[in-house]
This record gives sequence, structure tokens and C-alpha cells, in this order.
Amino acid sequence: MAAYELAQINISRFRLPADHVANRDFMDALDHVNAVAEAADGFVWRLVGDGNNATDVAVTDDPHVIANMSVWRDIDALAAYVYRTPDHLAIMRRRKEWFDHGQSHVALWWVAAGHRPTLAEGLARIAALEENGPTAEAFSFRRPFAAPDGTPALPVRDECA
Repeated sequence: MAAYELAQINISRFRLPADHVANRDFMDALDHVNAVAEAADGFVWRLVGDGNNATDVAVTDDPHVIANMSVWRDIDALAAYVYRTPDHLAIMRRRKEWFDHGQSHVALWWVAAGHRPTLAEGLARIAALEENGPTAEAFSFRRPFAAPDGTPALPVRDECA
């Protein structure tokens, strides 16, 4: 068993309230896309709220802001899901329909195997990445850092147009 796993958080702001008809395709796809993630090789854990997704988990005082947070075996497993899983790619390609441009934030970081990060921890990692750029504390797919045990992490090309 590996000593470290990869945590990720992404925060986005809906253009309209989550329950607005304009967001129906996104909301209707959540259960399926989350099930595909859970079945993916390398999936470990994901943040869920009352509705089996995290859209009801308060991120800020802005009700339009939602979070997605998960833990994966390694960066390759997460990248395979994010950039090479057709069901997820279909949603990613349409994200500009639902979310404010420039209001999405993503951070990756290593956690001890078995640790499940809190939302506060994820928000702190986003803040660290925005303040300091990619470091071992918080990084991106394009500028990954090796796990503390030396497990390498190669950059991932964003394949989502």
C-alpha cells in the first residue's frame, strides 16, 4: 500500500442558481458521473453531502459556489478519469454553459494514505496555490510535484477542449 494518495479540490461558481433549468443537464448528470468516478481505477473517496453529491455543501456564503473534492491513488489515476473518461469529458466540455468564466479553482496535493481532507483544508490549498504558485503544498496537473515519499508525478496535458 502506498504511503500517500492524491487529493483534489475544484471550486466553481454557477452562473445561475443550481436548481435553475439552465443547469438541469449538469445536475441530472451528477449521479452518473459520480458513479463512473467511484468505479474508476484508483478512486479512493469523494466529498458528499445530503444528496449523494457535494452541491449542497456550503463552500462560501455565496450559494452559487460548489465544490468537488476527492482522493485518488495517484495523479495518473485522477488524470485518466478527468481527461480520458468520455462521460466526464462530456460534462467538462460544457462547463462554460453552467459556470462563471474565471471563477473555477483547482488544487491538487498529497495526503497520507487514509486521510480524508476537509473542505477547509481544500480551500486552504487553493489559496496557497493562488498565492504561491505550484509548490509541494498545492499544485496543478500541469505543474505536479512528487509525493513526499518520492513517487514521481509527471505533468498532465489538459485534453479537454
